[in-house]
Amino acid sequence: MAYRILVLGASYGSLFATKCLMAGHDVTLVCRAATSALINSAGTTVCMVLKGESASRYINSIDLPGRLVACTPGEVEPAGYDLVVLAMQEPHYAAAPIAQLLRRIGTAHVPCLSLMNMPPLPYLKRLVALDTQRLGSAYTDPRVWEPLDPQYVTLCSPDPQTSRPADKPANVLHVSLATNFKAAELQYQPANLKLMTLAADIDKVRLHELDVPVKLRVHASPTVPLAKWPMLMTGNYRCITGGTPISIRDAVHANLDLSRKIYTLIGAIAARIGAQPDELVPFEKYAAAAEQLVKPSSVARALAAGATAVERVDKLMQLIGHQMALGHPNIDRTVALIDANLARNASSKMPSRDDAPTRYAHVKVLES
Repeated sequence: MAYRILVLGASYGSLFATKCLMAGHDVTLVCRAATSALINSAGTTVCMVLKGESASRYINSIDLPGRLVACTPGEVEPAGYDLVVLAMQEPHYAAAPIAQLLRRIGTAHVPCLSLMNMPPLPYLKRLVALDTQRLGSAYTDPRVWEPLDPQYVTLCSPDPQTSRPADKPANVLHVSLATNFKAAELQYQPANLKLMTLAADIDKVRLHELDVPVKLRVHASPTVPLAKWPMLMTGNYRCITGGTPISIRDAVHANLDLSRKIYTLIGAIAARIGAQPDELVPFEKYAAAAEQLVKPSSVARALAAGATAVERVDKLMQLIGHQMALGHPNIDRTVALIDANLARNASSKMPSRDDAPTRYAHVKVLES
């Protein structure tokens, strides 16, 4: 039987949606009105290389067995969906239409699987080692997460790397690193059967008899997704400079010794929370994978493009580190650098006296 899956975010979310559609499940993508109209007329296209091939395959949703529709946040009634996938960047959830949708999702008790780099607060509440009351300042608006019951929320390590090609329309996504999604089980056990079934269905998918990369792996341990944290702080957030961002590859490999120290420290923070050694990725394996990441991270691109709000994984790691009595000057430097970038971007968007009635500073986020 086909599940009904609600995916918030049509950029990174279209990769997970495509995997579900290939497995025969139905997906609703929540996005802006213009993107919704484009997807409803032309579908989505995900570009990836299959194992054993060198040329990319273009997988269009129109050709897949599952049904895809797109809509705006106000058009969604979550009751009746089997799963909600949180695939927007964290600042988006502070926008009134999305916050109202989150409230409806919480009221309907629909299980949520987050693909965010920034873990949602309800998930962090499941980790008993953390005092989440002291972490709210890392979030754009921590109040928007209050309607979600922690037992219905889990996190998936968003390891696949994607980007929207600049010369393509907004319904096209390119997969640059086709690794797996690694999800922790939900505390609400009846919903885990759906996650397991979805993962098994995705495993069975073949395209012209070829296996399709990017699987969903579901783990009993709630700390498995924390393996992403050292990667983010060692690579993604060190792409950020005072000017032009650098690639993840250069951020990691320009000073491997420093990268190793940061990676080890964040791994130690994850271990203090409960992550087991076999759940964390060795630095050498991550550094080798980073060789393929020749573009700046989405957070670095967003700041360079003038974003006034971004996911603050850097600040979250700093705050959690303080709780664990663990820290590093480079983390503090990254936090200060992002604070300065955001302040500069916000200042450049302040309305002048002449146009204040019609032009106001607003939250701007670049989708990954």
